[in-house]
Amino acid sequence: MEAVPARARVYVTCVVLGALCCLLPLPTARTPWWAVVLLAALYGGCERVAARWRFTGMFCPVLLAGAFLLPPSAAALVVLPGALLSRVEQRPRWLRRVWRAAQLVVGVWAAAGVHRALDGRDAVLASDFPYALGPAAAAVLAFCLVLTVLDGGILALAERVPARRAWRGLLVRSLAPVVVHGLAGLMMAVLWRSRYGPVAALLVLLPMCVSWWVFAQYHRERAAHQATIRALVQAVDIKDGYTRGHSERVGQASMMIARELGMPDERVEVLRFAGILHDVGKLGVPTRLLRKDGPLTPEERRVIELHPEYGHEMVRGISFLGEARAAVLHHHERLDGSGYPYGLVGGQIPESARVVAVADAFDAMTSTRCYSRARPVPVALEELERCAGTQFDPLMVTALVRALSRHGWHPAVTADEAHPPRPRPPVPGRPGVRR
Repeated sequence: MEAVPARARVYVTCVVLGALCCLLPLPTARTPWWAVVLLAALYGGCERVAARWRFTGMFCPVLLAGAFLLPPSAAALVVLPGALLSRVEQRPRWLRRVWRAAQLVVGVWAAAGVHRALDGRDAVLASDFPYALGPAAAAVLAFCLVLTVLDGGILALAERVPARRAWRGLLVRSLAPVVVHGLAGLMMAVLWRSRYGPVAALLVLLPMCVSWWVFAQYHRERAAHQATIRALVQAVDIKDGYTRGHSERVGQASMMIARELGMPDERVEVLRFAGILHDVGKLGVPTRLLRKDGPLTPEERRVIELHPEYGHEMVRGISFLGEARAAVLHHHERLDGSGYPYGLVGGQIPESARVVAVADAFDAMTSTRCYSRARPVPVALEELERCAGTQFDPLMVTALVRALSRHGWHPAVTADEAHPPRPRPPVPGRPGVRR
């Protein structure tokens, strides 16, 4: 959203206006202002703790407790201080803060309205279980639905995600954590209205804060894994200067193919890692061979062809990579069985490796190398289609062609163009796309 399209700004403006409409009934509502101030301060404090822990998730128990305790417009007001002062990493920061505040205002307003319409407030006052669970569940579902609809819209308009994918999986991913937060919010509301008062309600937040801290640690660990991966890739780029940026671009192309095939987001991320790490085994290949300008001897070719096995040895202990490890090992296999390292045929080749093979060959052809100049994208796609069925999986080639026709190819300019290409004769017996 750094360069936010005009239609996305219009969309954000409409949502902000909707949020202001949610707050308009405040002057006429019978509002316990002390509760609004206390809940708003509590939510703002939680956001500050989140910023300190560098946790990017949502902490909803306080917001949902407000939805269960207050009139809709007052509950929506609880959102504003914390959301407008929250930590934002990407620019434009002010627009992202306003967007987050607006969507949460609308979501909390909808949750409070549904809860009140189902007489949930009376159930909270009377501590009437299990009846209180029904209105609370409906309110949580309304909250998730609103956020899903709004998030999908901004993905489609600001990030240009295709409409058929913009909303896919959003509700399922958000529902489980928000249900847990909803139960905590309901306990807060019941204790708040009990004889023990707000102090007892605050005790509910202690286990939630512990679980939140655990999730923050998980995200830190994942960030550390990604930093390790990037360090490996940078080491490969330094060693093989002619292919600088190649790994990142193969990761991008692999991700485009996976999305075009309709794979779930978790698998798309794994295939992005597979593309980024596919050449990590080059760290085990002598640098003089990677940088050699002349033709390779058969013995030198055999040494370079060991890099998939070296790479697999390096990454096989990283459990979260999943099928990406198979892609690292098999991305030079060919459908006709003439590839390496094991000469697998057709469906014996893992799907992840077939995706990365197409992405790898596409970037190799469209990048300047020591032995060839970059080809135009249409020419590279024609070559992939020519080799489909023998070297590449036709399904993966078709997916890449469709993705590029829809989104284009806009990689970061990272190829080292300071070195003029010097022709390297192709090795006999290796027809098709050279990589």
